[in-house]
Amino acid sequence: MRIHTGEKPFACELCGKKFTIQGNLKTHMRVHTGEKPFACELCGKRFTEQGSLKRHMRVHTGDKPFACDVCGKGFTQQGDIKRHMRVHTGEKACACELCGKGFTDKGYLKKHMRVHTGEKPFPCEHCGRGFREHGYLKTHMRVHTGERPFACKLCNKGFKRQGDMKRHMRVHTEGKPSPCELCGKECTRQGDLKRHMKVHTGEKTFSCKLCGKRFTQENLKTHYKVHTGEK
Repeated sequence: MRIHTGEKPFACELCGKKFTIQGNLKTHMRVHTGEKPFACELCGKRFTEQGSLKRHMRVHTGDKPFACDVCGKGFTQQGDIKRHMRVHTGEKACACELCGKGFTDKGYLKKHMRVHTGEKPFPCEHCGRGFREHGYLKTHMRVHTGERPFACKLCNKGFKRQGDMKRHMRVHTEGKPSPCELCGKECTRQGDLKRHMKVHTGEKTFSCKLCGKRFTQENLKTHYKVHTGEK
């Protein structure tokens, strides 16, 4: 009957939170004690509640009982659908208080905040270098392990990053996809073409850190010799 009356006679002595039944209070206390009595038999990860363990098991079984009505993508938990729907609606419910950038998920916002705080919670156990995200650390580890999971389908050359493999493919296609419309010079990347165009436009976007005078990139390199005395 307490469910209907709203009565919550069982209160936590540590934080004051109240519960309708004593069993819920007992479970809640694990938040303070850190007790996690339910362990996954496959990976060893532990949980405070049996329900959390049950939901976790879907990671191993591949069970995704909750499907998006728009695109059909499946999820292990119902709450994941709510966050996923923001991809379709464009809603960015989580905004950075420092720069105002919006994110669809609190997790993405948390990762973004490390840009401002400089926090790098994922250190390399081999060299100590820190990273903002676990994915960056995973990629970095290939420097130490020599792993090259991205292989060229034409020559089997391996690469640490997918982006490096895509750039390598131009060797086989002989593709220089960005020709200059003014002089015909071909550049392998859009960024190279953009920088090259400044030769024609005369745009001076690079400034000398010592005197503030502005130059094109190549002329800036030459100008620095004025300060260094290099010939």
